[in-house]
Amino acid sequence: MKTIANQTYDEERALYGVSNMRLLDCTFAGPGDGESAVKEASDIVAEHCSFDLRYPFWHVHRLDIRECRMSEGCRAALWYSDHVAVTGSELHGIKAFRECRDVTVRNCDIKSDEFGWFSHEFTMEGCTVESDYFMLHAGRLVFSDVRFRGKYSLQYLHDAVFEYCDITSRDAFWHAHNVTVRNSVLRGEFLGWYSDNLTLEHCRILSSQPLCYCNALKLIDCEVVDSDLCFEKSDVDAVITTPVDSIKNPRSGRIVVPSVDEIIRDDDCSGAEILVTGGRSAGLCAEPCGERIAV
Repeated sequence: MKTIANQTYDEERALYGVSNMRLLDCTFAGPGDGESAVKEASDIVAEHCSFDLRYPFWHVHRLDIRECRMSEGCRAALWYSDHVAVTGSELHGIKAFRECRDVTVRNCDIKSDEFGWFSHEFTMEGCTVESDYFMLHAGRLVFSDVRFRGKYSLQYLHDAVFEYCDITSRDAFWHAHNVTVRNSVLRGEFLGWYSDNLTLEHCRILSSQPLCYCNALKLIDCEVVDSDLCFEKSDVDAVITTPVDSIKNPRSGRIVVPSVDEIIRDDDCSGAEILVTGGRSAGLCAEPCGERIAV
């Protein structure tokens, strides 16, 4: 593998079509303002490099990025690439990943709106992320110890697992399909609407109007706190370990909860069983409404 060290590039397609190349302490910036520095390339290692220009890695096969910095000016950094590993790096340009496959991102600082769209076989571990529209239409994801802040995230996902994550987002997991979240904290309005086969296990949920219009929704020993109008029009199987503010018109299934301040049934399609294990709470609807009270 050839090594290029301590060089600066600012021209268009500076290293187009290269292969078996190690870039060490190189800078991609300058008055030439060139794009697509390492395009149509293969077997590339970039270490301790700085990228300030647009589109540096498009159509790259087998790419290893280690402790590099991609600035806000480095937009759309990694597109249409596969077998990619990024470790200990800053990814601060918009649309950093798109339509990539077989990707591992570890211990990175990510500030990138529209990150990861249509990407597949994507693993993320130990990262902090700020993004809007994060991982749209992505699939086959494995996320662990990811701390996320943003809006409209993780929508239209399929076949994904999240463990030990902390996610704050409006409209997270909308239209998600075959997604499991374990041992995680989920904050923000309108969590998980229109999802299909979403499973939340040992999670802490803080949300206004969470988990509505869902099919095959499952909660296993979850905390649902500071959350109101839960489960509207959802098919749900839930065991909840904390008191809940309010439950509204769950369509079908069974909800087990220690107490609930209000159960709202004002729709003919509201047929789920609600089992209140700690006795009747204030504000429950009058009989008949399908609630069972277990004292």
